[in-house]
Amino acid sequence: MNNKKILYWSIIVAFAGFLFGFDTVVISGADKQLQQLWGSSDLFHGLVVMSSALWGTVIGAIFGAFPTNILGRKKTLIIIGLLFLVSSIGTAFANDPIFFSVFRFLGGIGIGASTIAAPTYVSEIAPAKDRGKLVALYQFNIVFGILIAFTSNYYLQDIGENAWRWMLGIQAFPSFIYTLLVFGIPESPRWILEYKKDRQKAVAILKQINSDAAVEAEIAAIEKETVQEGKNESIFMAKYRKPLLLAFFIAFFNQLSGINAFLYYAPRIFELAGLEKSASFLSSNGIGIINLIFTMIGISLIDKYGRKTLMYLGSVGYIISLGLVTTAFYFEWKGMAVPLFFFLFIASHAIGQGAVIWVFISELFPNKLRAAGTSFGTSVHWILAALIPSFIPFLFKEIGTTTVFAVFCIMMVFQLLWVFTKMPETKGRTLEELSESLSKKE
Repeated sequence: MNNKKILYWSIIVAFAGFLFGFDTVVISGADKQLQQLWGSSDLFHGLVVMSSALWGTVIGAIFGAFPTNILGRKKTLIIIGLLFLVSSIGTAFANDPIFFSVFRFLGGIGIGASTIAAPTYVSEIAPAKDRGKLVALYQFNIVFGILIAFTSNYYLQDIGENAWRWMLGIQAFPSFIYTLLVFGIPESPRWILEYKKDRQKAVAILKQINSDAAVEAEIAAIEKETVQEGKNESIFMAKYRKPLLLAFFIAFFNQLSGINAFLYYAPRIFELAGLEKSASFLSSNGIGIINLIFTMIGISLIDKYGRKTLMYLGSVGYIISLGLVTTAFYFEWKGMAVPLFFFLFIASHAIGQGAVIWVFISELFPNKLRAAGTSFGTSVHWILAALIPSFIPFLFKEIGTTTVFAVFCIMMVFQLLWVFTKMPETKGRTLEELSESLSKKE
C-alpha cells in the first residue's frame, strides 16, 4: 500500500479545514471594533454581522451534497477554495455591515460544503485501519487554522483603525494556495465507480495506492454494496434510521457544548471575567495552542482506542470544565480562573468531539448516500452553530453568563448518557462493513 500518496492527498484535502478554522475564529478579533464602527445593536451585531458566515455554513451543509455527488468530490473542493478566496477579499474591502455580511456568508457556504466534501473524500480513499487519523487531519487543520487566526489577530490588533481589514483579508493567501493544490489530486475512486460507472478509471486510481489483489477485493466490495443499494433510496428511509439518528445526535451535542459560541466570543468572555483587552487576546491565543496539542493527541488515539473511548473522555472533561466556568461566573472570580477552566474545556473538546465528529459522520452511511448523510449531520451541526452564537451577546445580557454555561454543562451530561447507551464503535471496519451493520432492512 502506498501510504505516502494517501497521506499527501489527505493532507491537501484536509487543508480545507485550515480555511474553515481560520474563517470561523478570525471574526472574534474584529467583534467589538465592528460593532463600534457601525453602531450595531447587540441583536443585529450577533445575528447579522457576527453570524453571517454561520448562516452560510447552514446553506453549504444543506446543499453541499448536491455538487459533491453531481460534480464530484474534487470539483466541489476546488469551488470551496474559490469561495474562501472571494470571501476574504470581499470582507477586507467592505464599507458597510450588509456588504460585509454578504461576503462572510459566501465564506460560510465554503465552510459548510467543506464539512461534507473533505471528510467524504478522505474516508473514501483511506484504508480502514488508518481512516480515523486520516479523516481527523481535517479537524487538526481546523484547530491549526483557529490557532493561526488567534495569533494573527493578536499581532494585528494594534495596527490602526483598519486592523480588522487585515485580520480578515490575510486569508486570501492560504485560500489561493489550497485551490491550486486541489487541482493535483485524483477524484475519489468510490465516486467514480458509484456515479460514473467507470470501473477502469477507478481501478487505475486504486492501483496507485494498492496492490492488484487488494484493488480487486476493494472493487468487488464496492460493487457488491452498489448492487444492494436501491436506485431511489434516501437517508430518510426506515432502514437508515439508526445512522441518521447517530449523525443527528453527535452533531446536536457538539454544538450544545457551547464550543462555537465560545470561539466566536472568546475575547468578550474573557473581558467579562475581568481581563484587560490585551490579556484577553493573549488568552485566546492560549486556547488555540491547547486546541492544537489535544487535537494531535486525539488523532493519535482515535484508531487505537476508538471513537467511543474518546467521546467518554471528552464528555467527562466537558462536564468538569463547564461546571467550573459556571461556578466562576456565579461567584464572580476574576483573573485567570475562567481562562484556565476554558483551557480544560478546549482540551476536552479537542480530544473528544473535535477529533471524532467528522470521522464518525463520514463512516455511517453507504457509498451512494454518504454525501447526503454527511450533509444531514453537518446541517444539524451548522444550524445550531448559527443559532447559538447569534444570540450569545443578547443572552449574556438578558439571563447572564452563569445561566448560559450551566445549560451547556447540563447538556453534556446528556451527551455522556447518549455515548454510553447508543453510540457504536466504528474503528477498524471498512465502510462497506459498517454500512451493512448499521443499515438494517425492516
